[in-house]
Amino acid sequence: MTDAQPRYDDLRALYLNCTLKRSPEVSNTQGLIDVSTAIMNAQGVSVEVIRPVDHDIATGVWPDMTEHGWASDEWPQIFEKVLAADILVLAGPIWLGDNSSITKQVIERLYGGSHLLNDAGQYLYYGRVGGCLITGNEDGVKHCASNILYSLQHIGYTIPPQADAGWIGEAGPGPSYLDPGSGGPENDFTNRNTTFMTWNLLHLARLLKDAGGIPAHGNQRSAWDAGCRFDFPNPDYR
Repeated sequence: MTDAQPRYDDLRALYLNCTLKRSPEVSNTQGLIDVSTAIMNAQGVSVEVIRPVDHDIATGVWPDMTEHGWASDEWPQIFEKVLAADILVLAGPIWLGDNSSITKQVIERLYGGSHLLNDAGQYLYYGRVGGCLITGNEDGVKHCASNILYSLQHIGYTIPPQADAGWIGEAGPGPSYLDPGSGGPENDFTNRNTTFMTWNLLHLARLLKDAGGIPAHGNQRSAWDAGCRFDFPNPDYR
């Protein structure tokens, strides 16, 4: 048994900031992302943050929408970064109590690759972990987080405990996270949850990477299609 601190410097994390603001406009969501990425960086994790709104991403649920009538689509390049990452964090604002249109678009495009398989015959996102960060000045953090985390686990991501964090100001029009006097960056509840979320992502990503991903028995689409039923009883109701 060893008390050595696990290393995380072989992990890669991708944060998709689903703000509606194009760079270099200030993003309040980026302010909260920075809290999480600072912890990742301190552990030597390779971190990248992308604003999908900065890219020409087509609408649809296929890996490359240029094969389905769109003249251009930059999602395939982002998708390569998604597949290279051990950790994916979807972050975004609340609008009308729900996730932003960009968050929804990203989830749809992630879903478009969910039918693909890895080398073990499992769905492609198996063996990766996911989390989310939410900002806003209106109610909806838990609603937005539940939608994101459900979507990620449904397509194959593993979700650690307490995999979400967020900040909202007072209900109604008011200061956003980075606005002077908002109290956002100093909020202990948000800072605690963001820290816990980040470490839980790191711990679970470490466990999965060391284990070679999720064990393949019982969840291989390729084997099911070939006739294997993994002890499914298939009762005879005649």
